[in-house]
Amino acid sequence: MMCLLAFQLQSHPKYQLVMMANRDEAYGRPTAPANFWSDYPDILAGRDLEQMGTWLGINTQGKVAALTNYRDFALPQTGKFSRGHIVSSYLQSNLSAHDFMEQLHTHREDYAGCNVLVGSAEEMFYYSNIEQSIQQLPNGTHGLSNALLNTPWPKVDKTKALLAEYLQQVETIDRDILFGMMQRAERFPTELLPDTGVGEDLESLLSSIFIASKDYGTRCTTVLTIDQENHVEFEERTYEKGAFITAQKFSFHIEKPAHS
Repeated sequence: MMCLLAFQLQSHPKYQLVMMANRDEAYGRPTAPANFWSDYPDILAGRDLEQMGTWLGINTQGKVAALTNYRDFALPQTGKFSRGHIVSSYLQSNLSAHDFMEQLHTHREDYAGCNVLVGSAEEMFYYSNIEQSIQQLPNGTHGLSNALLNTPWPKVDKTKALLAEYLQQVETIDRDILFGMMQRAERFPTELLPDTGVGEDLESLLSSIFIASKDYGTRCTTVLTIDQENHVEFEERTYEKGAFITAQKFSFHIEKPAHS
């Protein structure tokens, strides 16, 4: 489940929120591309067709949620429920972001290790059932992979730096540039990488921002922006084995800004 995202919150004159994210997953796992869901028409997200959850989404009220797995093979990898249900549950719920995180904390043992972001363009909260601390995030640029938020893995530091530097320079975003940032396939030196229990070769494969291998890799990249007028632009580009397949673009005005 989605392995890398970087986002900037309330730090740009035009955009309240800018988020770019790669979902890395086995190519064989059935997935629906981003769309408004037929069973929950106010939710815009891709969908895991195995468990019917998602990794990143937004609803028409402006609630935003995203999820990554926590990678440490010394920890148990099983939970009673699919982690992708956390994102869809928040987007369906009437709870505030903080109250939702309190509820998630209560049920933290139902899920294998994960990192969760929920909130809106106004405010964002982070929780990991590994760290077990609910945090309201300060404005600025943040990055998340398969460790705790802002853990200095090379690809996390790189995507944060690329995003922050670019947003300092431009008034209006060129989304192709953000997608380009998330397609960088170079691996980082072994001595800079974490040891998450997967072995040196796999650690190296997973070190790149964009991943492509025989059976596993970056399945899609999403760029989400919410501007100061609460206008949403959402674009998803899907890939298989490193090759571009298709793109979905959506834009809408938030019906009523979410109060987290």
